[in-house]
Amino acid sequence: MPKPDTLLVVAKQPAPGQTKTRLCPPLMHDQAAELYDCFLRDTLSIMRAVPDVRCVIGYLPEDAQGYFRQLAPDMELSLQRGASLGERLDHLLTDALLSGSQRAVVMDSDSPTLPVAYLCQAFEHLADADVVLGPTRDGGYYLIGVKQPQPGLLRKVQMSTPRVLADTLALAKASGLTVSLLPTWYDVDTIEELHQLDDEIAGLSVNGSAVATRRWLSLTNWRNSDS
Repeated sequence: MPKPDTLLVVAKQPAPGQTKTRLCPPLMHDQAAELYDCFLRDTLSIMRAVPDVRCVIGYLPEDAQGYFRQLAPDMELSLQRGASLGERLDHLLTDALLSGSQRAVVMDSDSPTLPVAYLCQAFEHLADADVVLGPTRDGGYYLIGVKQPQPGLLRKVQMSTPRVLADTLALAKASGLTVSLLPTWYDVDTIEELHQLDDEIAGLSVNGSAVATRRWLSLTNWRNSDS
C-alpha cells in the first residue's frame, strides 16, 4: 500500500570545490566533500528511522543518479527542478502531494545529529497546522512540511539569508496559514558549527548516532587544518 506521508531530503553529490565550500579554508576541498558524504549517510540513517513514511532523495546534479542509487538503493530518487532553492523545494513537496501523500516534509542534509523525534513531530504537527517549520539558529530552517501545495510560501522568500524563517512566518501569516514550530536545531555550514557538531558528537553514545560523521571527525586531522 502507498504510504500517506513522504519525507524528502535535498542533496547534492559531493564534489571537491563544489561542496561545503564555506568550510574551505580551513578544510581542504576534498576534505569538505568527504565530510558532506558522511553527512548524507547519517541523514539517510535518520530518515530510515522515521516509521511509515516514503523516503525520497531530491538530488543534484542530473548525472548523480548512480551515486545516489548506490548510496541508498532503498529510497526513491527525484531530480531537483528549478532555478532557485525555493522553486526546487516547492517542486519536491508538490510532487509528493500530487502523487498521493497526505503530508510531505523536506529536510536539509547538513544536520547529521538531528533527532529522529523532530521528524516524527513534524508529521504529527501537520495534523492541525497548515505548515510546520524546523528553525535553525542562523535564522533559517532545517525542514518545512505542508499538506497542501504552498508555492508562494517557498518561491516568494529569498533563501540563504538570516531572515528566511522570519520572512516565511510573515508570509504564512499574511496568507492565513497556521504554522507549527519544531525545536530549534542547527545545520553545519561554517567551521564554528563544525566545532559545535564535534563537541555534540563527543557527548553522544558511540552506538547509533552520526556514525559516518563521527568516524570522519575522529580519523581526519581537520583540527590541525583549523589551527
